[in-house]
Amino acid sequence: MMAPHFARAAEQLPHVRFVKVDTEANPQASARNQIRSIPTLILYRGGKEVARQSGAMASADLVRWIQSKLGPG
Repeated sequence: MMAPHFARAAEQLPHVRFVKVDTEANPQASARNQIRSIPTLILYRGGKEVARQSGAMASADLVRWIQSKLGPG
């Protein structure tokens, strides 16, 4: 459901690396990142978590969320 929004946000923010993790195929990633619901969006800067959001977002909301945490870039 969120995949097209994720892809559109990635196109709008080429300086941000977007990564999807299949938590069923990679349960250790879920445990390591304390993911309790799907989707969970985690924003990292310099290898450190700077923001986290649970639940789906439309592409425009996702872009605004990222920009609010990282700046317009």
